[in-house]
Amino acid sequence: MELPLPKTISPMLAKPAAGIPEGGYAYEPKWDGFRALVFRDGKDVEILSRNGRSLNRYFPELAKAFLEGLPEQCVVDGEIILVSGDGSRLDFDALQQRIHPAGSRVSLLAEQTPSSFVAFDLLALGGTDLTGEPFRRRREQLGGVLRAAGGRLHVTRQTLDAGTAGEWFRRFEGAGLDGVVAKPLEGRYEPGKRAMTKVKHRRTADCVVAGYRVHKSGDDRIGSLLLGLYDDAGNLVNAGVIGAFPMARRSELFDELQALVTWDPSHPWSSADPEPGTRTPRSSEGSRWTGSKDLSFTPLRPERVVEVAYDHMEGPRFRHPPSFLRWRPDREPESCGFGQLEEPVKYELADVLQEPGAQP
Repeated sequence: MELPLPKTISPMLAKPAAGIPEGGYAYEPKWDGFRALVFRDGKDVEILSRNGRSLNRYFPELAKAFLEGLPEQCVVDGEIILVSGDGSRLDFDALQQRIHPAGSRVSLLAEQTPSSFVAFDLLALGGTDLTGEPFRRRREQLGGVLRAAGGRLHVTRQTLDAGTAGEWFRRFEGAGLDGVVAKPLEGRYEPGKRAMTKVKHRRTADCVVAGYRVHKSGDDRIGSLLLGLYDDAGNLVNAGVIGAFPMARRSELFDELQALVTWDPSHPWSSADPEPGTRTPRSSEGSRWTGSKDLSFTPLRPERVVEVAYDHMEGPRFRHPPSFLRWRPDREPESCGFGQLEEPVKYELADVLQEPGAQP
């Protein structure tokens, strides 16, 4: 028997919304990991990323779990996640480390930081294509086929109540989750289309602009601005970048920032050996200073403050690139610290995950 769906199928996507929609939806936590479609055909398992690349070599422990826990012919949609060492939250940084070119390193990490899989849709079972079925039926069958899987395989929690979804949105972020996804109960699976709705956290922060990288189109345009936040010890920590600017604005920014360019060794990110635990563009990305210049970025005197919009933090960094809101000439750079950031309420990941077959 052959699978009824080709491996070239794209996952269904979600469009962003400011609030949780009501009426005729199923609501699920939005997991923060690697989206994956899993194809099992007898003894063959293929784990494909959102862009169609095979992930088998990076997650051998999951390939084994799929052989042990999935039906012999099926296609499942879900998210690869990695749980922190203490089991309290998702660890996206550690998950990123699993994508490593060295086979020996991959094997070691599979033992030291094993991953898990959260399933949230069933696209095919046996020789039957389920993508034309309403989501409520696909979900029912998903719970049935994974009921006895256990181990590293989970079925995502679900509720039909918008109020409960709102509570999840507020509480689950403390376990490292990304928001809430709303799925039409009667909706069919539409590959590549934004047929679902996602609601993510949006916040603002004032950051110090302490450097830039040039755009790939030319060295007289800004590619991205490097953002810093001061920690309690007074160190300027590299927190991320903003880079979504119109092309004309990239040239204007380049001209505006030239007066702030500095190669002074006193720049917070110039040291070859930053303070332990302090992230800089060099320590976090492996660049090296050559002579008096850092070839990976151009340092700026940390004098300008920008307000950005962001969803949430992953350790000391913005999980996703924030967006530019406005310059803040009224703010002193030294006032831009981590203390201004809203801290999500702690929530244990074990209370979000549930065993296959458990009632949502």
